[in-house]
Amino acid sequence: MTSIDFYTGADDPIEVAARLVAKAWQQYGSVRVLTPDARATDALDRRLWMVPATGFYPHCRLSSPLAPDTPIVVDESLDHAGPAAVLVNLSPDPPPFFSRFERLADIVGRDEASAMAGRHRWKYYRDRGYAMQHHALDARDART
Repeated sequence: MTSIDFYTGADDPIEVAARLVAKAWQQYGSVRVLTPDARATDALDRRLWMVPATGFYPHCRLSSPLAPDTPIVVDESLDHAGPAAVLVNLSPDPPPFFSRFERLADIVGRDEASAMAGRHRWKYYRDRGYAMQHHALDARDART
């Protein structure tokens, strides 16, 4: 059964997602990030190309012909083909394919709309019997 970690109170969900992607790639070897829209996909794509300054995280979009061979896939598409061990969710809704992953990292921003959507997702997973861990982030310590 998928293990679920909720990261709440994120000042910058894209930054938190980038940190989780780096950690998950190192620990598990494959990561899928579900973004809410093309703008968020573009923002995370840029972030993964620019940081760290001396390297990059190998990633692409789901529609890329390289997607089957790329360890990190970032996209807003509500579909997922191929293997991945960790799903990082930035979407306001529960991903329809989350149960295919070993782990789900669900990121919740500080704003009220994000918090309400996060509570909905928490209840959705809980009502289906998933065990969840909660990680409260704050402005002083956004390490994941």
